[in-house]
Amino acid sequence: MKNAIILAAGKGTRMHSDLPKVLHKIAGMPMAELIVRNLKECGAERIVAVVGYRHELVEKALDGLCEFAVQEPQLGTGHAVMCAEQLKGEKGKTLVVNGDAATISSATLTALYDSLNDADMAVLTVSLKDAAAYGRVIRDKDGNVVKIVEFKDCSEEEKNVHEINTGIYAFDNEKLFEALKELNNNNAQKEYYITDLVEIFRRKGWKAAAVMAEDENEVQGVNDCLELARSEKWLRKQINAKWLKAGVQMVNPANTCIGPFVKIGHDVLIYPGACIYGNSAIGDNVTVYPGVFLNNARVENGTEVRPGFYENCVVQ
Repeated sequence: MKNAIILAAGKGTRMHSDLPKVLHKIAGMPMAELIVRNLKECGAERIVAVVGYRHELVEKALDGLCEFAVQEPQLGTGHAVMCAEQLKGEKGKTLVVNGDAATISSATLTALYDSLNDADMAVLTVSLKDAAAYGRVIRDKDGNVVKIVEFKDCSEEEKNVHEINTGIYAFDNEKLFEALKELNNNNAQKEYYITDLVEIFRRKGWKAAAVMAEDENEVQGVNDCLELARSEKWLRKQINAKWLKAGVQMVNPANTCIGPFVKIGHDVLIYPGACIYGNSAIGDNVTVYPGVFLNNARVENGTEVRPGFYENCVVQ
């Protein structure tokens, strides 16, 4: 059984918005929904979104896509995982993913699931040239994760480590909930930190591994609108490169927006300023002109799509 827990309870104060952070959109889709759909793509069978701030909005947006657990009050990342009580007793593997890690790919999520074939938990890491104030991932000589150290607690030697924690994890589900019983809040913030699970697992003789992401941009979180735009730009570049290699012509890829779940046929020409989102499907021999917005639309073969807004419809 493949499970997942999405940490989606925060408001996202730096977004300066009444909307929960995880509902802000990238490539035409709420960040939390992007994560859910990528999890499903790599085989997740049970997904629990841990919600909090204006949780009714998140539940409405993800209705039918996953289960929910409410975190009130919000007492840290470890506490958020504790709230997903419906997964207690489940066998199998569980990923824990931040709700603002919208650009993470199904391939990376699959690699995390697969890492548990040889370990009891795994941390998704990335190597940064400038690791700044991120928590450092400390390994032993065999490559196993020993601990995750917050920057303020790092020794001078640990500060020279460039491998940092992305906040995304994989666990043997039964061992996860066993270890959560030993998590405490003996810290200045009086919060339960998921990072403390590494040392609890090791104390129990369970193996903690690491999976390193290839591209730091894939695992960046979103805390403000500048980072949202940066993530959108990076994901758009990945999506457009895939379609260009597949033979789709774009007059100006930098000004062409295509969602990650769109399907496109052959001999398609897309002009700048087009946005194609949701589950839209573009047929063969189609021309999409500037100023076109498609969302969950199906475009028939041979169609010239003129400027306009097309949603939940067939264009011919």
